[in-house]
Amino acid sequence: MKKVGKNTVLVYGRAVLNFRIIKVPDTFNAVVEMRKIQLFIFLLSYLIVSILLTTFIINSGSGNTRLRNFTSYLELEALVKNRILENYLRNYLEDWVLIGKTPPSLFRVPTEFSVIGALGAEYSTTNVQVSGVDEADIVKTDGRYIYMISKDTVFIIEAYPPEGMRKVSEIKVEGNPIGLFIKDNRLALLKYDLNILKEKGFYDYQWVTVLEVYDISNVSNPILRKSVSVDGSYLSSRMIGNYVYVITSHPIFRILGDDWKIFTPKIVIGENVFEIPSGKIFYSDAIECPEIYTTIIAIDLYSEDGFECKSVLTGYASSMYVSTTNIYITILKNFRIWNGAESTEIHRISINGLNIKCEASGEVPGRVLNQFSMDEYEGYFRIATTTGHVARFLNDTTSANHVFILDSETLKIVGRLEGLAPGEQIYSARFIGSRCYLVTFKKVDPLFTIDLSNPFKPRVLGKLKIPGYSNYLHPYDDNYLIGIGKETVEAEEGDFAWYQGLKISLFDVSNVTSPREVGKMIIGDRGTDSPVLRDHHAFLFDKKRNMLVIPILEAKILREKYSGEIPPYVHGEYVFQGAYVFNISPTGGINLRGRITHLNAEDLEKSGYYFSSKYQVTRSLYIDDVLYTLSSGIVKANSLIDLSETSTVKLD
Repeated sequence: MKKVGKNTVLVYGRAVLNFRIIKVPDTFNAVVEMRKIQLFIFLLSYLIVSILLTTFIINSGSGNTRLRNFTSYLELEALVKNRILENYLRNYLEDWVLIGKTPPSLFRVPTEFSVIGALGAEYSTTNVQVSGVDEADIVKTDGRYIYMISKDTVFIIEAYPPEGMRKVSEIKVEGNPIGLFIKDNRLALLKYDLNILKEKGFYDYQWVTVLEVYDISNVSNPILRKSVSVDGSYLSSRMIGNYVYVITSHPIFRILGDDWKIFTPKIVIGENVFEIPSGKIFYSDAIECPEIYTTIIAIDLYSEDGFECKSVLTGYASSMYVSTTNIYITILKNFRIWNGAESTEIHRISINGLNIKCEASGEVPGRVLNQFSMDEYEGYFRIATTTGHVARFLNDTTSANHVFILDSETLKIVGRLEGLAPGEQIYSARFIGSRCYLVTFKKVDPLFTIDLSNPFKPRVLGKLKIPGYSNYLHPYDDNYLIGIGKETVEAEEGDFAWYQGLKISLFDVSNVTSPREVGKMIIGDRGTDSPVLRDHHAFLFDKKRNMLVIPILEAKILREKYSGEIPPYVHGEYVFQGAYVFNISPTGGINLRGRITHLNAEDLEKSGYYFSSKYQVTRSLYIDDVLYTLSSGIVKANSLIDLSETSTVKLD
């Protein structure tokens, strides 16, 4: 029993924990105050019993892996409830029993490349991390047609040849579209749909992630072939060959009246509703506080009913890396602790078509920035993390950065490099072959070159310290890196820096012991922004053409408005939004070729401090010698020879 409010207590049942909220009179408050010691002993007894019960459950599992499946719903319920009680008492018992405080709520809800299309035209594809593993995006092309999401519509546009560019058809989306995949004559659309909740028995406040598969053999008339709905919010997805893998997160608990109840995720295909059976739900021996089902579903694009699913009992998933054979899902633990005690739990799920196997789990200190902080290479899983807290003043900072090498089969740590750049945090990472490139930042940008050729003894080979930082690193080739980030100015007070304009860098890493910045361009002043800083899919690079294209919202400080020195924290005013086209090469550096916009001049004048427009360019792609820029309202084709406009299609 636990006091949760002036007139409310949470009652614990016996053996397998039950949660039930009941109302009590005001006089109960005095009784609770008088019996704190008895309550402490009572709850401590439950802690001991729960540990014994959980130990029995774990020891009764089979196999030698740390990921095990349940044999029944009752076993799942017992582990979840006892683990949550253990974790809850471990973290909050002393606070609310001995001190008398009300506890918080128990639950809270490879590089871009080009290919040849059917018409013989060379075209760019989505910028992805791993070659052969496609990632969903709002725009795709097959070298003749462009498929793009604009608000609640998927447009199919005949883009090549550009002189005859036109809208061919559109798909109205019921719900909120997320991204697309294209595979031959199939279009796979990911979306959120709340309407399906009431229709198929989902819960009113729970997100449902939907994959719709369309036959686009006739692009003028797309036909819906299959719809798969998965209970939970969207985490990420990938496409390998003919198979799409969708990963969602779904809370374990629901409130029904005054009671808490454990539920398992549902899947809907057509009119059929499936509840994931306990035998397909896995857990790790090391899990402390299970709150979420992380569900992986594999869908065959060419089969009417081909799918498979597995679910892992986890905390809140934070990031994901996918190779051609494995999905690695990371979960941040102890995320409320900023003294270096936080850690990341890793689950490895092997994939091969419709075969999904939850095989191993491990753990490393620290937190992961994003998918580029992870990589699989020659039997090892590599991961870069940050521990501790970064503050504006040196005495309050506890952070450090690390690289860990794990055996990919067992996810046991075999090598480590710890304590890099104390007081800073990771802003970007990239693993390329036997090297790791790491950017940390607080006042200046150290680019670390790290040797991973001996996985048991990773070592720093060199570093470069320059103003600014890179949010995204992209390989130009084996010897050069492109960095996209911000220029900075060190603050006169405090241990930090003010970010300024958008910074594009070209790094020479051919001599790994002495990396150099051989090209640099700064666009705009403080307030300049680009979606590339948050989403690598907006980055377009083609080495053969030495071409780099980035959508940029440029801000400039109008110096005539200021007298004297301008403080570094002043934001500029918006002067341009559109695609910047650069030439980039080791010999020529970085040079601006030109800019393409979809806006009228008055659109920026009306924007104020924040900017939003359906005509802001968010993506670009090329087909042969034509550059296409895309916004929610326009698709524009320009010649790559001189950037002159060829044609435009309005979407509204």
